[in-house]
Amino acid sequence: MKIFVLILFATLLSLRQSHELEGGHKEHNELITFTPGHFKILSFPPFASRATAPAAANPRPQRQDHELQENEEELAIEILHRSSRRNGDPHHHDPLHDIHAAMERDEARLRWIHHRIQSSDHRHRRGRSLLQTAQVSSGLSLGSGEYFARMGIGSPQRSYYLELDTGSDVTWIQCAPCSSCYSQVDPIYDPSNSSSYRRVYCGSALCQALDYSACQGMGCSYRVVYGDSSASSGDLGIESFYLGPNSSTAMRNIAFGCGHSNSGLFRGEAGLLGMGGGTLSFFSQIAASIGPAFSYCLVDRYSQLQSRSSPLIFGRTAIPFAARFTPLLKNPRIDTFYYAILTGISVGGTALPIPPAQFALTGNGTGGAILDSGTSVTRVVPAAYAVLRDAYRAASRNLPPAPGVYLLDTCFNFQGLPTVQIPSLVLHFDNDVDMVLPGGNILIPVDRSGTFCLAFAPSSMPISVIGNVQQQTFRIGFDLQRSLIAIAPREC
Repeated sequence: MKIFVLILFATLLSLRQSHELEGGHKEHNELITFTPGHFKILSFPPFASRATAPAAANPRPQRQDHELQENEEELAIEILHRSSRRNGDPHHHDPLHDIHAAMERDEARLRWIHHRIQSSDHRHRRGRSLLQTAQVSSGLSLGSGEYFARMGIGSPQRSYYLELDTGSDVTWIQCAPCSSCYSQVDPIYDPSNSSSYRRVYCGSALCQALDYSACQGMGCSYRVVYGDSSASSGDLGIESFYLGPNSSTAMRNIAFGCGHSNSGLFRGEAGLLGMGGGTLSFFSQIAASIGPAFSYCLVDRYSQLQSRSSPLIFGRTAIPFAARFTPLLKNPRIDTFYYAILTGISVGGTALPIPPAQFALTGNGTGGAILDSGTSVTRVVPAAYAVLRDAYRAASRNLPPAPGVYLLDTCFNFQGLPTVQIPSLVLHFDNDVDMVLPGGNILIPVDRSGTFCLAFAPSSMPISVIGNVQQQTFRIGFDLQRSLIAIAPREC
């Protein structure tokens, strides 16, 4: 009997380990089956709802042991990718234009992240009157694979699309009266119509928390400028935000930028939802009341088999039971960005000879690997990228090659092929957490003729950034209280 129990236990343990997609530098399959026809460059009507697409296999992540009570509302917002809400973009039928534009915005965002890290020690040093020179990182025009959330704002509440950005702290929306505003889908927010709006005073702690600010009378003013000269400026205010349209869950007294002058390459959104780790981010402001954790699952923008939206979850229900945990690091120079300890990469079941030090965050704030919602393809430092590229090409020597596209230099021609076997790719993180990438997170379509490219590129800055293509279909959670990143597969 004891022998039988031991055999049964060993069998169950083996089955569990064989089905885990995270956890440990285990042996992984050398090849995975990839179906090119499931991944296409799609065009959707503006703001398409999730109901128009097939439902995901797991529409909600598994919860921890503390389930919501019957009458308790889930603290979640639906998020969707920008490709599901084209807004009169004249280039949206031109895949090559989209790829080039995406890579250019990725490059600009990468440089801006690095600039912000390097200049973070100079906060406020030039005085509080230099409003014109204020700058802050965002994915509005510098990120290429942006995702959006639908939120209620004001009293009475009205619904707006805001861009989700884990690389920014300041939340802002366009406000009436507009001295200069770009076109947006929803009506412009008017603070005079909201009973819960009020201006932030210039000497307040909130005003002091801005990287740069200025005083106009007794009120605090802000201006944020992006790398392509897009900008937003106006008043720093306080308002009620609701987690979703027509939601009864109000987050009151949220500091945000009420932008009266806004310009740049925006696509109909009302503004930005700052989800970085800084003091003024939306998440930081609500963490004390709902719990210091949030998670998101970014739907696959190219897949025809998945829903086009998924929940951004806050508080104690945010971390799924299936998640594995790796340490969350903060840069000593700036608290906005979320750093993971990337220890290595495997291709085709073989660990690449890349020293972990190439991905390490140093004590002076240089290097490291950032998880970012506003960058599309993953950027790794050049020496590591060269090893990754060469290994993937060698493992793919039996696949038909195709010319590179912009920075994507490892491409294949799958035209007419129903399925192909492609090399697996795994990102290894500290604490033996493995992020085993599905095929759609490894290769992305760049045209409508069957050309797919490796969704990795060399970094032009001394930092690595794990982009949203690689994060697709994983639920990524940030537990700030325990300084942990949660990673769970197939949790959209």
